[in-house]
Amino acid sequence: MSDSVSSVATPEKVVAVIPALNEAACIGGVVRGVLPYVDHVVVVDNGSSDETSAVAKEASAIVVRQPERGYGAACLAGVEQARSLGADIVLFMDGDGSDDPADAPRLLHELRVTGAGLVLGVRDKAQREPGAMTPVQAFGNWFAPWLLRHLGRAECSDLPPFKAVRMPTLTALNVSDRRHGFTVELLLRAHSQNVRVREVLVKSRARRGGESKVSGTVVGSARAAVKILYTVGKHVTQVRLAEWRNG
Repeated sequence: MSDSVSSVATPEKVVAVIPALNEAACIGGVVRGVLPYVDHVVVVDNGSSDETSAVAKEASAIVVRQPERGYGAACLAGVEQARSLGADIVLFMDGDGSDDPADAPRLLHELRVTGAGLVLGVRDKAQREPGAMTPVQAFGNWFAPWLLRHLGRAECSDLPPFKAVRMPTLTALNVSDRRHGFTVELLLRAHSQNVRVREVLVKSRARRGGESKVSGTVVGSARAAVKILYTVGKHVTQVRLAEWRNG
């Protein structure tokens, strides 16, 4: 018998985190679609008044209730649940069916083979379904990355809901925004800490049911835009002050 001990690498545990607010019409299909590619699916019910939680549970998701409204609050609650499940990788996606679960393996593959800390599922114009984006949403999806590149010095082509991030990276970034600035803060901090970020083109689908809480309303779009501007401005100010203090 050989004295050498062979070891087999333990597969990384992947947990999908899906924030959801009144997505009973869509959430079941999203959960069932992504479940074959991950170890667990965590649906964060962000104060739904419909059957979102019940439908998600029926589809074999772990449901976490986060009554505090806000995309960031829901994501952070999902991350804590993922951490308790021993997640090595967190896969974020929307609960309205606009992200195609079949693209999940491509994000996870990119993360694993490149050693990246964060992979963004950039919505490809060539793979965009009719109705996937309102004109306001399409403009915002161009303008926000432009701000991040030119003011925040963070190279990105999109602010996607579909993204995969390693848990140690997520912990180190310590993102705290509890509303629409979550993804912006994630990208800005990733740039500041020299995290390797990769992009993968993914499909952009029209929502599979229900109504948008942000891009579908003028008030929701305006609030999201103000929050993004505030988050970028705050980060840029902090970085410039640090540079000035350090000479």
